[in-house]
Amino acid sequence: MPRLVLVRHGESNATVERFIGGHRTCTGLTELGFRQAAALAQRLGETGEVAATRLISSHFPRARQTAAALAPALGLEIEELAGFGEHDPGPDVDGMSYTDYAATYPDRRPWDENPYISGFVGGESIARFQLRIGEALHSLIDTLQPDDVAVVACHGGVIDSAFRQLLAVPLTGVFELHTLNTSLSEFESTQHATRWKLVRYNDVAHLAGLPPRTETPPT
Repeated sequence: MPRLVLVRHGESNATVERFIGGHRTCTGLTELGFRQAAALAQRLGETGEVAATRLISSHFPRARQTAAALAPALGLEIEELAGFGEHDPGPDVDGMSYTDYAATYPDRRPWDENPYISGFVGGESIARFQLRIGEALHSLIDTLQPDDVAVVACHGGVIDSAFRQLLAVPLTGVFELHTLNTSLSEFESTQHATRWKLVRYNDVAHLAGLPPRTETPPT
């Protein structure tokens, strides 16, 4: 039966610099993020634990750079699918610092409120994001052969949505996931790609010895 292996990108500049890094303003990985991706590539090359037949990336630089590190170890070319991109904050706030966003939109709605109207002001609603991920996910699944193993370099929000949709749990609320950079989250089909089981989540054994994050000077 087919498998899906979702890889969150390495640590991003947007995270360290504290700005809203949508697809318009994403500047890719930090130095640590590249080291994390290289560590995962080394692990996959040495262990052969993921017999990947396809390597997919979102269109964000941080995801593409992560996939590029994995490609030689997996012996695959990268397929870019924009549907697996992170939540779109919209053109007005993409690139804005979190501090400026909070000051500009003090009445912004909580993310766990109504999914049809919550999200970044002027950006993709949570419901629309969930729909986009569901369409991308199931379009990919429909193309998989029984022995396929698809590795997808993507984002924390994408993995959260895929987790909920593949395991048929509520699309918002109830629980929270904290998906780590370059972690492996693997799902296996148990019934003709219509039912899935979780094989592992947040596997970051390859990060042993690396710092947990890039330290920034206090402001």
